[in-house]
Amino acid sequence: MLSSLLPSSVRESGYRRKFLENRDENLFMGSFESFADAEAHVPAGKTVGYDTPEAANLYSHQIYFYDYPALFWLGRSLDSGLRTVFDLGGHIGIKYYAFRRVLNYPPDLHWTVCDVPGVIKAGAEVAAQRQVAGQLGFTTDVHDASGCDILYASGSLQYLPQHFSEILAELSVKPKRIIVNTAAVHPEKTIYTLNSIGVAVCPYRIEHHDRLFADLTQAGYVRRDARRNEGKPIEVPFVEGGDKPYYAGCCFDLA
Repeated sequence: MLSSLLPSSVRESGYRRKFLENRDENLFMGSFESFADAEAHVPAGKTVGYDTPEAANLYSHQIYFYDYPALFWLGRSLDSGLRTVFDLGGHIGIKYYAFRRVLNYPPDLHWTVCDVPGVIKAGAEVAAQRQVAGQLGFTTDVHDASGCDILYASGSLQYLPQHFSEILAELSVKPKRIIVNTAAVHPEKTIYTLNSIGVAVCPYRIEHHDRLFADLTQAGYVRRDARRNEGKPIEVPFVEGGDKPYYAGCCFDLA
C-alpha cells in the first residue's frame, strides 16, 4: 500500500532493479515492437534465452494443477492409439517423466523433445541414466514434428520467435492433434516483452488470444477443447494492459 503512494518513476525504477537482480521469480518487464526488438533490449550483461547450462536445472518433474486438462487429452490420445508425441520446448523431458507416473505409457510410445542444444544435451544424459532413451528422444529441429500424432506445447509458444502458425506451415505433414498448455495470451492484443527466469532473460510473446485460435483454425484444425489456466499469474507492470494477460490451453484436431 505504501509503495503505491510513491511516484510512478520511483516505483518503475525499483521494479527494474528487482528484475535485474532476480534469481528465482518469474518476472516481466517492458513492451516492444516485435520479438526481435524485445531481444535487442535484453539488459547488458544478461544471458539471453534458455541455451545455458543453468537452464537445464530450472524445472522439476512435477504435475501442477494447471497440467491436468492437457494430461487428460494426452491420456485419451494414447488410449485411442496415437503413439508419437512431439514435445515442443519440452526442456529435458519434464512432462514425459511427470505424466508417466499417472498414465500407462504403451511400449511403442515414442516421445521426442525439441529444445535448445544446451538443454537437450542434459536431457539426453538424464534419459540414458534413467534407461528411457529407447522411448524418449531429443532434437533441436522443429521440422521433426512433421507427421507426428501429437504436437504438445506446454509453456513454450511464448518463447519462440516464430508464430505457431508459421511453424505448422513449414511441416510437410501436419500433426493429427495439437495439445497446448499454459500459452501466454492477452484478450485484446499481442504484447512483446522480456521475461526474467533468474538465470537468463528471454524475449517473450503474449499472443492475442483470438489470433492464436484463428491461426489454428486456418491451419486446418478443429477445436476440441479450450480453457483458461487459472492460478498461474502473469503481469507486465507499467505497461498498458499489462494486468490483463493470462495463460490458456486447448486441444485441436486436424480436420
